[in-house]
Parts: sequence; C-alpha cells; structure tokens
Amino acid sequence: MITPKSYIIKPMIVQKYQSGKRLDCVLSELLPIYSRSKIKCWILSKKVNVNNQTVIIPKKKMIGGEFIEIKDIVEIDNNIIPQDIPLEIIYEDNDIVVINKTKNMVVHPGAGNYSGTILNALLYKYPYITEVSRAGIVQRLDKDTTGLMVIAKNIIAYHNLLQLFKEKKITREYEAIVLGKFLHNKGTINQPIRRHAVHRTCMTVNPMGKSAVTHYFITESFSMYTRIRVRLETGRTHQIRVHMAYINHPLLGDHKYGKSTYFMKGVSDEINDCLHMLNRQALHAATLQLYHPITKIKMKWDIPLPRDIMTLINILRKNERKY
Repeated sequence: MITPKSYIIKPMIVQKYQSGKRLDCVLSELLPIYSRSKIKCWILSKKVNVNNQTVIIPKKKMIGGEFIEIKDIVEIDNNIIPQDIPLEIIYEDNDIVVINKTKNMVVHPGAGNYSGTILNALLYKYPYITEVSRAGIVQRLDKDTTGLMVIAKNIIAYHNLLQLFKEKKITREYEAIVLGKFLHNKGTINQPIRRHAVHRTCMTVNPMGKSAVTHYFITESFSMYTRIRVRLETGRTHQIRVHMAYINHPLLGDHKYGKSTYFMKGVSDEINDCLHMLNRQALHAATLQLYHPITKIKMKWDIPLPRDIMTLINILRKNERKY
C-alpha cells in the first residue's frame, strides 16, 4: 500500500562533544539520513522531547547528556510517484496554496487509490514539498467532497497552520443538501465520533470517541429536503456526514451513511435521475477563512457550488413549483 509511513526512532543521548550546539544541529548529526529542514519541522510540530519536555525551539542550545525522544513521525513514502495532475488553484504565494478540490479525487494515496491523488499532484508541482510533513497537507476532504483546501508550502507555514486548526482559528463552511425538514432554522450537534467497531471504513457517534462539534444553518427548504450551511469547530473524519445521519438528516447521495437518500420513493423520476447523475454526497467546502500563517493577514475565499450540486438544487426548486 502506498501511504504515508510511520517511523519509530530510538531515543538518543546528546554527546559531550555536542555541548553548546543547537538542537536541530545535534539531531542532524545523530540522524544523518534526515535533512535539517525535516528535523526542524519535527521540532516545530512538537514531535521532539528533551528530558521528557516538548521543545519547539530549533536553536535551543544543548549542554550534553540530554535524553531526546522523537514521537509520531509520519513521512511521505518514497514510492509515491509525482504526477502531472491539474489542480484548480484559487490562491497561491510563497507559503500557502489554496485549491478547489474536484469530486472523485483522493487527498492521500491508499488502498484502491495508489495514484491520481492531490498528494501525487503536489509532489510534481512542488518537488521541494517533500521536506514538509505530509507534503504540506493540513486538512482533508473526502474523495467525493468538493471545495476549498489550504496546503502549506514550507515548514513554518505548515506548523503555523496546524496551530491555527488546533486553536480553532480557521473557519470552514460547507454547503449541503440533506433529507427531511427541520423544526428550527439552526442547530448544533455536539457528539463524539470514533471509528466503527465492525465497519472499519466508517465512523460513528460514540461516547468514547473524540469531541466533534458541527453547527448548521437552514438556507433553503423544500418539501422533502433542506439545503443547509455547515460550520465545523472540529475536523473529524466524515464529521458532517456522520452527524447529519445521526440526527436523521443524511446527506443526499451519501452511499455510506444515507443509502436511503440515493433513490427516493415518492419523488419524481427527474429527482431520482439527478441523484443518480450526482453519484456522490451533496457536500461542498464553500468558504475558507484564516489568518495567513506567515503574514498574519486575515484572508477569506468563497467558491461557488459545482455544477452537479447546483443542478440538483435547480431540479428541487422546479419540482417544488409543480405541487
């Protein structure tokens, strides 16, 4: 399987002759197979412990005898092949790139999707991005979810973006179409999510899971469906899809969490034909807002709905007028 690899690096002791040297220099000497920039990324990403204390300052001076541990290292598999795959770039500078992800495109290579991914495309367009953990990918969208993604182009931007996500200072809003009508114009789902105990490719609400918070707002109502705007506080795998199914409003076209929404009884053939053509969950990452990881300037991007979801909305509107 072509996936990011996890590495276990044995604990190390700083030698006496290394006294007075910077932490990143010491690690470069102790781990010569890794580049200085990669080691710096580990430090900034809080992967390095010195005497059981996390250190995030690469230039911190060592005195000799320190006990160093490096944890949770995930690097890009060298077998992943760069591919010349077009990316729709919405914004780009020296530090970040914002793309509009198309449907049917996987972010990371994995079982059944060994090529044609965003990561393959990034390695081709930015060969130097191998020096950044996970090739700068700080967020994921499901294979069939479209919309905005931000990617870091260097180590500092990567570290700062991760921190912004952790501090919930990045706003992500989605457009979705779900089954059923709501009693209220807005709501919040605060339910923990974890991997399903039996169906390992699925996630589920579970009290033993990780905290997950989803806010939703009604933007358009139909007789059997609702168009909603969703804002995430957390970024769990399949979060919107799991949460909406949990409150009995699964996303239209969602095979995994809302199979009953794919071909609907009691609706027009036109709607069912449109759902068949959609062939994915009706979910789109429409808005991304953040403070630039280097300049700290507030930035915001909006991307219109893709044609397939917009077509579905127009057909729903058209069928509403018939009754």
